[in-house]
Amino acid sequence: MDIGNSRKVYFETYGCQMNVNDTDIAWSILQRRGYKRTTNLNEADVVLLVTCSIREKAEQTIWNRLQQLTAMKRKRLNTSWPMKIGILGCMAERLKTELLEREKLVDVLAGPDAYRDLPRLLTVADFGQQASNVLLSLEETYADIMPVHHTTQGISTFVSIMRGCDNMCSYCIVPFTRGRERSRPVSSIVKEVQLLSDQGVKEVTLLGQNVNSYRDTSEEQFCGPDLTALSRGFKTVYRPKQGGLRFSDLLDRVSHIDPNMRIRFTSPHPKDFPDEVLQLIAERGNICKQLHLPAQSGSDRILKAMRRGYTREAYLHLVENIKTIIPEVSLSSDFISGFCGETEEDHQLTVSLIREVGYNVGFLFAYSMRKKTHAYHRLEDDVPAEVKQQRLEECINVFREEAARVNSELIGSTQLILVEGESKRSAEDLCGRTDGNVKVIFPKEDVAVQLSESNTAPVTAGDYVLVEILSANSQSLRGRAISHSSLKKPEKNQDLNLGVDKLHLSNGREGVSL
Repeated sequence: MDIGNSRKVYFETYGCQMNVNDTDIAWSILQRRGYKRTTNLNEADVVLLVTCSIREKAEQTIWNRLQQLTAMKRKRLNTSWPMKIGILGCMAERLKTELLEREKLVDVLAGPDAYRDLPRLLTVADFGQQASNVLLSLEETYADIMPVHHTTQGISTFVSIMRGCDNMCSYCIVPFTRGRERSRPVSSIVKEVQLLSDQGVKEVTLLGQNVNSYRDTSEEQFCGPDLTALSRGFKTVYRPKQGGLRFSDLLDRVSHIDPNMRIRFTSPHPKDFPDEVLQLIAERGNICKQLHLPAQSGSDRILKAMRRGYTREAYLHLVENIKTIIPEVSLSSDFISGFCGETEEDHQLTVSLIREVGYNVGFLFAYSMRKKTHAYHRLEDDVPAEVKQQRLEECINVFREEAARVNSELIGSTQLILVEGESKRSAEDLCGRTDGNVKVIFPKEDVAVQLSESNTAPVTAGDYVLVEILSANSQSLRGRAISHSSLKKPEKNQDLNLGVDKLHLSNGREGVSL
């Protein structure tokens, strides 16, 4: 009864890259049951929104979209297959009652751990009933489901390695919408990355809400007595975890699959960077030397209220240790402006931390209180909206200054670039990214097959090329391609100063990612 009958499914994905991966998983499940996928909303029989609850603005975007889709749905009530609307992901779990009762906008709800149930839920909806499953699981990782990846021109994609979060930061809704941490078996991750390598994918990003707390306990042989090692000076709200294959073990195995495939990971927590992880990153040529270190605040008082598990001093010691072990590292961070009780002094401590560390990219937002969180129950959202916005803008300006400074230091260097394709602004240019994930634009022209050769060849998407950096701004680099290259056999005497992240700007009242 839960066969798709070639009905067409249209996905809209909002929020983080985990939701992109969830979309791939949901589609893989539906594809097996006879559904077809469409990119044309007007011909869709089923519309599924993969949603985010991290901030109020994200949820309001979904409410507005539901109103538009409902208007379309009403026009098709008398067709052979009336349109069905479904909400997937975090918002489904958090707002189940509201979504089902508010103006009857939704036919199907499936939480992050209920995608296997989608065919049944859609069958129930076909009989005119609303259907939902938002139960959280302590075990579900979808390890046996191979996502249908939609890569960037077949070059880059994402692989989920764990789900959920145990950190319970006071501002964060994730533990309540995605549940407790559980990790996929190493074997299933290695199998997926190997398949992507066989398909020609050149870059894989490992995904998780707390990606570097990965711990595979799927086999008894992995479950030894050793406790989880944390970054020095960091602590957790939960008891130390024992046994399991750790993130360094996974990184080691994944990076050996294809020496010519770049490996990235996001989003980590600063507490989970013991030396063995940092040393592996430093040693392995295809693990990108770009680390995300979410600080959230530079004030000890606010960090304690956030339940982050570290002080400003411990965080700065970690930064120093990282730069010692990985001298060419590129750092990024997250910050929240206007958290509960934040004073002007607290804010200025955050500004000074941004300057002291010298990040090249940041994701900055004004605080948005979420129900169910520790802050909602125990703290007061007492910073006025206009003050939040002023402080956010000051942090943004500082990040822009830092990005421009760090980018300008790359002028004259030679960067190894993974080519993504034509530049969006000009068909005469190509674009790609450095190891540090900064966007580089350069003219489309044939270049030497190797540095020492006179033979030339065109540059296409998926190629590695050496590019001399000629100019820079806060958002990207410009240069000239010198020759083709490879991660496997770096040319001798190359000046590969691994670069900085692109400065991403997306305007909005609540936040800007830089």
